[in-house]
Amino acid sequence: MNNTLFAELNAQSNFSFLYGASHPEEMVEQAHRYGYQAIAITDECSLSGVVRAHQAAEPLAIKLIVGSQFTTDEQCQLVVLAKNIKGYQQLCRFITQARKHSKKGSYQVTLQQFDQRLNQCLLLVKATPALQAIHLKQLQQLSQNLYLLLHNDLSQPTKVLNSYRQLAKQHAIPCLASINPRMHLANRKRLADILDAIRQHSTVQQAGFLLSSNAERRLLQWPHLQQRYSSDELALSTQLAAQCCFSLNEIRYQYPKDNVPAGYSAQQYLRELVETGIQQRFGEQLSAELRAQIEHELSLISELNYEHYFLTIYDIVAYARQQNILCQGRGSAANSVVCYCLHITEVNPSQVGLLFERFISKERNEPPDIDVDFEHQRREEVIQYIYQKYGRDRAALAASIVTYRTRSAINEIGKALAIPAHILHGLNHNIDWRDGSNSTSQKIVQAGLLPEANARNFAELVEQLRGFPRHLSQHVGGFVIAQDKLCDLVPIENAAMADRTIIQWDKDDLEALHLMKVDVLALGMLSAIRRCLASLSQREQRTISLSDIPQDDSATYDMLCKGDSVGIFQVESRAQMSMLPRLKPRNYYDLVIEVAIVRPGPIQGDMVHPYLRRRNGEEPVDYPSPEVEAVLARTLGVPIFQEQVIKLAMVAAGFSGGEADQLRRAMATWKRNGKLAYFRDKLINGMQQRGYPVAFAERLFSQIQGFGEYGFPESHSASFALLVYISSWLKCHEPAAFCCALLNSQPMGFYSPSQLIQDIQRHGVSILPIDINQSDWEHSLDYSQDPKGAIRLGLKQVKGLNKQKFARLLANRPSQGFNQLSELTQQLDKTSLESLATADAFACLAGHRHQTRWQMSGTEAPLPLFAMPKEAPVNLTAPSEIEDIRQDYHATGVSLRRHPLHLLREHQALKNCYSQAQLHHCKHGQLVKVAGLVVGRQRPGSSADVTFVTLEDETGNSNVIVWSATAKAQRQALISSRLLKVHGRLERCDEVIHIIAGKLEDCSWLLADLSVRSRDFR
Repeated sequence: MNNTLFAELNAQSNFSFLYGASHPEEMVEQAHRYGYQAIAITDECSLSGVVRAHQAAEPLAIKLIVGSQFTTDEQCQLVVLAKNIKGYQQLCRFITQARKHSKKGSYQVTLQQFDQRLNQCLLLVKATPALQAIHLKQLQQLSQNLYLLLHNDLSQPTKVLNSYRQLAKQHAIPCLASINPRMHLANRKRLADILDAIRQHSTVQQAGFLLSSNAERRLLQWPHLQQRYSSDELALSTQLAAQCCFSLNEIRYQYPKDNVPAGYSAQQYLRELVETGIQQRFGEQLSAELRAQIEHELSLISELNYEHYFLTIYDIVAYARQQNILCQGRGSAANSVVCYCLHITEVNPSQVGLLFERFISKERNEPPDIDVDFEHQRREEVIQYIYQKYGRDRAALAASIVTYRTRSAINEIGKALAIPAHILHGLNHNIDWRDGSNSTSQKIVQAGLLPEANARNFAELVEQLRGFPRHLSQHVGGFVIAQDKLCDLVPIENAAMADRTIIQWDKDDLEALHLMKVDVLALGMLSAIRRCLASLSQREQRTISLSDIPQDDSATYDMLCKGDSVGIFQVESRAQMSMLPRLKPRNYYDLVIEVAIVRPGPIQGDMVHPYLRRRNGEEPVDYPSPEVEAVLARTLGVPIFQEQVIKLAMVAAGFSGGEADQLRRAMATWKRNGKLAYFRDKLINGMQQRGYPVAFAERLFSQIQGFGEYGFPESHSASFALLVYISSWLKCHEPAAFCCALLNSQPMGFYSPSQLIQDIQRHGVSILPIDINQSDWEHSLDYSQDPKGAIRLGLKQVKGLNKQKFARLLANRPSQGFNQLSELTQQLDKTSLESLATADAFACLAGHRHQTRWQMSGTEAPLPLFAMPKEAPVNLTAPSEIEDIRQDYHATGVSLRRHPLHLLREHQALKNCYSQAQLHHCKHGQLVKVAGLVVGRQRPGSSADVTFVTLEDETGNSNVIVWSATAKAQRQALISSRLLKVHGRLERCDEVIHIIAGKLEDCSWLLADLSVRSRDFR
């Protein structure tokens, strides 16, 4: 019960970045414990923390006041509190304007701006040394709602506080009490000092008087407040709090109405677009069942007034298609036939099981969420279209809160405490932070790099700082678009990237307040597919589109069944490659399952092996009822998808559509808040009442918990499976064009250009080297010797080159090419010339690298007085093969020469080590030694006790499994090796081969300075 006659009107949370030492929810909860009447979260020129505070305050019935603090150019500090919805809108506009002309993270305001534009807000000027009588007089002329905020944190003499009271009395300005807390409890004082040091780019020891002198800037209980403030000052805080009646629940969002033509209602126009789409998608083949589903969807969309939302998405997708930008909706939108008819999604509803309630639910009472993927290299065009259409005052990207993680917390705290860099490096790189067997404190103490007492204190600070917001970044593509000014809903500020603006809330905040977000996402595979189709169209002299790719191609599925999937969308990881030969996909729906089954949800729920056994006829397929069979028949009685779990709750336990969706949400967060336990009894009791065995109900709940780890929805898998098939067909039938497109779409995917090139070479495609006379900027196809095309590497592969410079060079390149290096030395700077020479791009002019550098060194212009005598040609010895290989990797990251492992094997450096190709002739259980370049280390969340390592040699990639005990005992070799030798036991299942690691040897010294990078834990 709130029985303290006080309201804190100037609390700053950790969303006052590097200042506040407590989360907003901690502030609210502690204020409630102390019985405060209200608390205002007033972070600096920001409302980023208020939604979290709002969510904490609602169940506690403590009033939350929305406000913000500002420091003016005159160094005065003021707090603005929203009295009502108009005041909130004024505050949002004020913050937006303050940040509009400043770089990311900055703002600028003057006293003159605190005028009638904030007339529905309370204005509290803080009693600080910078405050002068002239400032109060100026503010009195600007605002009628002016008060003086007194802070008594015992750091200044009482006479100073009294002088502020006297100053306020002279200007007839009422005084009110405030602690101006930056932490909720005194035990955060050490963290507050750390934050001060980080903010000042100092150490705690050097910061001195920049640190708070005590821990009094915390929430205080009533007796302490009475000792520091007069009863009038305390009472005024509650009186002002009573004037502030605004709640974030009052925010009313309106969808943009720009996309409805004159003469139409939104409902009429959406209906017309859907009917047009029906004809395009189904012709005269629309079934009665699908027609009924469409009518049901349109009825619910109309009832919930979502027409404008659908029309907004339709307009964005239509623009992309007009610009020939490939795009595809995914996620829960694939459950909607209306989305399919609007060409937002590409999943034919007759091919998957629909669950529209996962997309839109009346009980859920929140807007649908449609994710649309666009080509990652052209998404910016779509983003700028949205900005141009709606204006920056109506459209902005959602924020992403960048928080401290363990390593960044260790680094920042360590620097603030002046801990030597080598100790911080040891803590970050010699401790396995992904190992959950010990706490952070135990790991830091056990590392032995700090005295035990210091280590425990350090670990406590790391635990406290971890999860703190560091700054606002931009969401990967979540747009918020409003009918009127967006800054009436939430403040807008500049992003770090040019021509981008973001709001101050993230996706969780938007969801909490039921605000619409349109996800404009980037997908590299769409770029690669579009590039591949464009090159095929150019070769065939006709337009080739996705519709030209035949369905159910046997050769494509044969390739997938062999696990030959390097570069293919979603199924190129080592885990997916291992699953493909076991699952043996033969149709589209098999690919839907393939995408979803190698995920933590099915793995943790023990669904993978039962499904494979049933698929292979090793286990009978049974169902406890026809209703369950209708849900699980396509997956042989095993729930693979989230939608199936939701449907089972409905048909077997009697859940409504809305209750089932609440179950889905609880699944996603059960480890954080335990809400899933609430549904356990309802699920099991409901199934028992309908005659299902308790064992079946318990098993289903266990599987639901597995999905809580990360279950893939069928709608998501269905969207991705389309791209899996398209990319597979292109790799199977047009390998050169597909690989060339992948290379030109980098960075993307799971594999580096070097690995993609080696894979395509094993498929018989020729790779031509970088050549200053033959290469374009991008990689290209050369059909002069092979009708399917060879790949000519482009100049973009050379590190350190500038695209704009080379665009001019290539535009002016003679048709017959350059004849001598001197032609290039006159056009390129020294850095570019050196980069090209290191990449061996001048071989056509000079022969080899040594000769190139010799000729480059003799191209200076002659002195004007004397003619230079003609020198006799000098022929230098060519570099050794290993030297060429090293420079290839250094300059381009790839080499078309022999693989380094080939050379090492040739020189007996890897004696008795099997190549990847030789492993296929080994027996199950055989002890083997393998060696290879480490090109990948992975530890999936579903496999906490195992690390997967990919080793590359001259014949292919080997898969190594390192169990946790081995990883801990030999961590240095596992983490640091570039060339790793593994002694282990071979295991095979059908054509899938793994090496179970025993002994690990770091053989990187054999590579000397060869530049090879591993893709680690991504």
